Amino acid sequence: MSIKVNQLTKVYGSQKAVNDISFEVSPGDILGFLGPNGAGKSTTMKIATGFIPPSSGIVEVAGLDVTKEPINARKQIGYLPEQNPLYLDMYVHEYLAFIGDLHGLKGQALKQRISEMVALCGLTVEQNKKIGTLSKGYRQRVGLAQALIHDPSVLILDEPTTGLDPNQLVEIRNLIKEISRDKTVILSTHIMQEVKALCNRVIIIDKGNIVANDTVENLTESQQVLRVELQAPVDAMEFEAFGSVQSVGENIYEITHTSKDDLRPKIFDLAKKNDWVILSMQQQKKDLEQVFRNLTQTSDVGDL
Repeated sequence: MSIKVNQLTKVYGSQKAVNDISFEVSPGDILGFLGPNGAGKSTTMKIATGFIPPSSGIVEVAGLDVTKEPINARKQIGYLPEQNPLYLDMYVHEYLAFIGDLHGLKGQALKQRISEMVALCGLTVEQNKKIGTLSKGYRQRVGLAQALIHDPSVLILDEPTTGLDPNQLVEIRNLIKEISRDKTVILSTHIMQEVKALCNRVIIIDKGNIVANDTVENLTESQQVLRVELQAPVDAMEFEAFGSVQSVGENIYEITHTSKDDLRPKIFDLAKKNDWVILSMQQQKKDLEQVFRNLTQTSDVGDL
């Protein structure tokens, strides 16, 4: 496993930001790490990168305990934060040489690695330009190149596509997919379209607890919605035996359920018993955004 998190807990004073969570991520995975503000995802990522220590539990990166071997573990991690910290007065090639040197690359090995990153990240035409003159899409490419310059086994990306135009989005998505072929990628984002387009697995964390750990397909297929429209209003509580229910319009009710059975015959029986007139029934699957909202709750604190 490239990343192994075992019973990780982080406590700030009386507040438990991360509560005994465990998960694993394998090479080739693109993991969407999701959660509302205050959920604990930033805390988890800071512990995984060795920035802060855990209160208890273990995080291993490429088999290295980030607490016991922080320097060696960090060498296995490439990180692109949400606010891409580039030196705008430096030239692209110059900046990559500077970052490579910080990672201990020298001479021909450094030149070779810069050439590889320029080609991989589509920076050939831009490599002799000042970073400050580049579009945001190309600056993100430079950020990815610096995160990859030392050939890490794990790549952590925090909101890598925020603010990009549609063409830039497609380019960065394709680049991340290319990178993931031989690396582990963790993608933290609030943009559900990016998760659906890129990730083969999703972890949703809420109030320090993992509330979902599955594929996008399984998460969306596991929750279905039956939309029922009646001729006259009824008490929504009448449907609670079938799942969570809410009124979404005049005499229209949505029943969210995890049953693999078709609920429509049961609703017909209930309607017949109570002399209700059904105008329509529609079976739908929840999209990822609806699943996320159903599994999480709004928090009043900042992102921990």
